[in-house]
Amino acid sequence: MTEFTLPDAVDFGISAPVSDTWPDHEQVVFCHDPASGLRAVIAIHSTVLGPSLGGTRFHPYAATADAVADVLALSKGMTYKASLAGLDLGGGKAVILGDPHRDKTPDLLRAYGRAVESLGGRYLTACDVGTYSVDMDIVAEESSFVTGRTVERGGAGDSSVLTAYGVFEGMRAAAEALWGEPTLAGRTVGVSGVGKVGHHLVTHLIEDGASVVVTDVWEPALERVRDEHPEVRVAGSTGELVNEQIDVYAPCALGGALDDDVVAALAHGGTKLVCGAANNQLAHPGIEKELEARGILYAPDYCVNSGGLIQVADELAGFDFERARLRTAGIFSTTQRVIERARLDGVPPAVAADRLAEQRIRDARGARATRQGRAQSRESEYSDQSS
Repeated sequence: MTEFTLPDAVDFGISAPVSDTWPDHEQVVFCHDPASGLRAVIAIHSTVLGPSLGGTRFHPYAATADAVADVLALSKGMTYKASLAGLDLGGGKAVILGDPHRDKTPDLLRAYGRAVESLGGRYLTACDVGTYSVDMDIVAEESSFVTGRTVERGGAGDSSVLTAYGVFEGMRAAAEALWGEPTLAGRTVGVSGVGKVGHHLVTHLIEDGASVVVTDVWEPALERVRDEHPEVRVAGSTGELVNEQIDVYAPCALGGALDDDVVAALAHGGTKLVCGAANNQLAHPGIEKELEARGILYAPDYCVNSGGLIQVADELAGFDFERARLRTAGIFSTTQRVIERARLDGVPPAVAADRLAEQRIRDARGARATRQGRAQSRESEYSDQSS
């Protein structure tokens, strides 16, 4: 992808034109505030179902092109995630370029809040990798289009709680399809990435009777899991983990986790299910077919990891945790529906999930066109009568 230069201006209204570079997206905005050091990209993929909602990722990308590629893929994934989850929301995402441990400051977050506010509600932001509820409280000082705030500030709090719960429910549904029972009891599950979501998932798995092996590049995350669950084993790396004999692989870190080498290693070790919290897990088109060919059931990432989106979306109506939890529990039946659609259509589950999500978007677009047509017809009739 072509390298992009962020505009050297405080004006957040600078939008990159929708062109062949990102033909599927409605709007891509590059944001630069020299005073705070903010460099960010906001991508709005679709607002057909409603305003776009997606988290803010704070990450030290090697190049701007990498950040653009990530935000484009993530925002499109949010459109599909919201659609499949039955939410009246579109898909958007934002990335802030930088090291959150070094570069994150209140001034930078406020500048980012002004960028979000400038979009007038077309994009609603929330937490993601590198950002937390306390950060959203600061962003909200400059924007009213913020979810995922702390409970003390009237928000939903940490969305990783229900993200993990939803992944667990999706995993249970997939386990039932594979082994006849909706439980991971007696199975060995490998979790790669035990940060905000992964460590909650480990707790669900242990409570369900699974044996768990984990890995993470950040030692404090591993220490927390070991302190809470001494029975958990630790693999030295993701490479070591996928080469172990595990029944289930749960990628819960960054995207692109499932490439050819990883799939080959999983198949060699007898893995039968991939179900994790990471977004955009398939490294390239065709991996979903390779998983199926090797006898590995893939629970589509945006199907099972939508609990966090459900949680922050509930905040828009005045957050009620139990209401959000019950809706997140529906990921179990959604996963069942995806697996059944895949069986009936003779396609991988990733394709079946896309078809279900796209159908809802097409239906909404058709209904909108019908409403617009009727409104234009009424205006035409009124004009004729007036003349």
